Amino acid sequence: MSVSTIPVICYYNGKIVRTKTDVEYEGSETWIVPLKIPIECTFQELIDMVYSKTNIDKRRFNLVLICKYPLRNGNRFQPFLVRDDSSVREMLDLVNTTTIEEIDLFIKVVRVKAQLNQSVGGHEDIFVPDHYNVAQFDYGCGPSSGPVPDTRLNVDDEDSAAEERNDEDVDDECDGADADVEVDRHASFFRAFNQALENEQGIYVSAQAPSCDVSNHTDDDTLDEPSPVTYHLPPTPQFEHVENLDIAVASCWTPWVQPTTGNSSGEFVIGQVFNSKSDLQEAAKIYSIKAHQEYVVVASSKKLLVLRCKKAEECHRPWKLRAMVVKDTSLFVINKYTGPHTCVNPCLNRDHHQLDSQLVSTHIKALIQAEFTLSTAAIQASVMEKWGYQISYKKALDGKHKAIRQLFGDFFQSYTDLPRLFLGIEQSNPGCAVVWKTCETNMPNTEIFQRVFWSFKPSIEGFQHCRPVMSIDGTHLYGKYKGKLLIAMGCDGNNQLFPLAFAITEGENTDSWGWFLACIRNHVTQRPGICVISDRHPGIMAAMVDPHLGWATPFAYHRICMRHFASNFMTRFKDKILKNLVCRAALASTERKFKKHMNTIGRIKSEALQWLEAVPFQLWALSHDGGRRYGLMTTNISEVFNSVLKGARSLPVTALVQLTFFRLNGYFVARREVGANRLASTEQFTPYVDAQIQARVVKAGSMEIVLYDHEKGLFHVKSRRGRTHRVTLHEKTCTCVKTLTYGFPCSHIISACQHRCVDFRSFVESYYTTQSYYDTWAPLFHPIFNEDEWPLYDGTVIVAPESMRRSGSGRPKSTRLHNEMDVREGKTLIRCGLCKQLGHNRRSCKNRSQVQ
Repeated sequence: MSVSTIPVICYYNGKIVRTKTDVEYEGSETWIVPLKIPIECTFQELIDMVYSKTNIDKRRFNLVLICKYPLRNGNRFQPFLVRDDSSVREMLDLVNTTTIEEIDLFIKVVRVKAQLNQSVGGHEDIFVPDHYNVAQFDYGCGPSSGPVPDTRLNVDDEDSAAEERNDEDVDDECDGADADVEVDRHASFFRAFNQALENEQGIYVSAQAPSCDVSNHTDDDTLDEPSPVTYHLPPTPQFEHVENLDIAVASCWTPWVQPTTGNSSGEFVIGQVFNSKSDLQEAAKIYSIKAHQEYVVVASSKKLLVLRCKKAEECHRPWKLRAMVVKDTSLFVINKYTGPHTCVNPCLNRDHHQLDSQLVSTHIKALIQAEFTLSTAAIQASVMEKWGYQISYKKALDGKHKAIRQLFGDFFQSYTDLPRLFLGIEQSNPGCAVVWKTCETNMPNTEIFQRVFWSFKPSIEGFQHCRPVMSIDGTHLYGKYKGKLLIAMGCDGNNQLFPLAFAITEGENTDSWGWFLACIRNHVTQRPGICVISDRHPGIMAAMVDPHLGWATPFAYHRICMRHFASNFMTRFKDKILKNLVCRAALASTERKFKKHMNTIGRIKSEALQWLEAVPFQLWALSHDGGRRYGLMTTNISEVFNSVLKGARSLPVTALVQLTFFRLNGYFVARREVGANRLASTEQFTPYVDAQIQARVVKAGSMEIVLYDHEKGLFHVKSRRGRTHRVTLHEKTCTCVKTLTYGFPCSHIISACQHRCVDFRSFVESYYTTQSYYDTWAPLFHPIFNEDEWPLYDGTVIVAPESMRRSGSGRPKSTRLHNEMDVREGKTLIRCGLCKQLGHNRRSCKNRSQVQ
């Protein structure tokens, strides 16, 4: 039995969240509206129905419709953009083609921006009143009659096969006398049409596009209404996500909507109008790709474009297109056209000449905006799926770079724009710390960028409630300019990373690390006794002992990352057994265990023991730490955030700074809510400490306890394994040293407290309480105002350092030095087929002559 309506559930007043396998709609104030959509519903009817049911003001807001689309391979879903009649039919058909009984439709509300002649994808939505007579003009509906993605990028046309000619020469060649008469007729219409638009109110308003009322008159009802405050939005929603998402290549993207009027064959027609020359060029490229034919550019200028089939000499009636600009406008109109293609290709081509990097960038722009870490291989696969051509790696990479420039700005200009971006951030978030270091030039009022340091006010305030531990690390930038991103991370009471400070520098050296740590000490925190965990970079080692920077003992304590230390050891001695013993010695909580492992290392190799003894034990051994590092043995909290920023490190510096702002706000919002919920439920400690204490309470129940001193609380505690420890409750100490190491009681102290009915919660340090956790994430980020409201920057012009510019084209080489840590643990080693030894093959076998 056929159904006449399809049940659709609309979600609005929230946000769309993509996970690894699903698409969800979240928000504390999300509303749900059930709809019954007719099976023959059009896109416009669906939009009107949503506006009616949700009471959203269509004059102030546009709607973006996203359908939850199921994939064939398992229980996985992908966002599907509903943008025209065909996509509506495909969405409604899910009830018949899948097991879905009702369709989830997510509504994204976008405020209408009051900008003149704003277009969607380079094409304006023109609404003509009934009293205008336009019957004399034939609107074409070729491949670009609907909106296409914006391609206004100042690049050279890659398809140009001839130099620019003047208009008179081309007119003579193409019989332009007759065509000019037709163009003048169209031009007169457009001049009259534009004049009529200036005298009309409200005829330019579209509910489907971000256009607005462009009349010069003001509605009397809105004279006293203040203009709404607009805020600076992230270039891509990925900037606000706090989780890494796998790359997803959407196959539902289309470069234009399905034509609804005019010529339905998809051919160009005489009189067809395009908003600009670039729109016409893009439409011609897509048309040629779909027709599997190529063309050459006969003439190209600001006022003229002439295209001709590449195999014109072999055809009886070759394909040709001629278009000219409409006088006093930027519009291009086709005034001469011969088509379609009648020639035949001699063979099957893998690539297409018109499928250039500019068209690739237009195609993947939406994909890059959804996932800016999109790989080049994924771009090639997406182009193959869309058009059936296998483009080269270089073309895909060039297209990705152009899409990044369109979305995130130019790399060189980003250094000049960076000071004003920080002014915009500080305008709504006062208290942020920004420190510059530049170099003078011979040019007046111009300086060369060298370094910039920044830390946001919520991070500065929240770090006061974190444990006094800080991890620092550096990572490479992979954009057009070289450099290093230095990161300082804290650790909250729930053992989660806390982003603290960032800096972009020319590299990692003694001066840059000293400058970075001095900025932290002067502008972020003056807390004494902070433990700084890092690798053994010479610049860090020198800065931590410099008494002028404020990080020397006892104002701070330096500790080495165990993973980097073990890697250095492995590089020096190349013995995995010794490396494992070094890790055991570093993780030993007591000096007895530490000495045991060190003696074992000395018996195996005395040189290794001498190498270890040359490094102070308190830098890398937990047993000699004195409770400074709270059990954090590595710089993983910095490494984790480096992986979060991995995709952004190939973007312009302004985009990188924006990502840190929006990503940190996401961390603060999510964890502030967790802290508030735990406070409301009267939970005393963080989930991390709760789990640790519960496990130790269970373990404490099986221990034997003997009391020796009632006044001092001196106990002798014996575990199930027969190990004995001495506990002194009055001093809050235990010979296992774990209470001092981690900041919360060990199982031996818990057992002694239970024996004497003492509350062991007093042994937990205040950093682990729910109140401290909430106070850590309680400071607020405030939205950044729109760019036109930012304060003007009147300082010197900062330009990108030419010495840091990457030379050559193509994919940048990896600047990271791979070492032993990059080898996957547990990897099966190759075995030689001759000597049967591990670690080499037949070709590199040194015992070849002996075996033979």
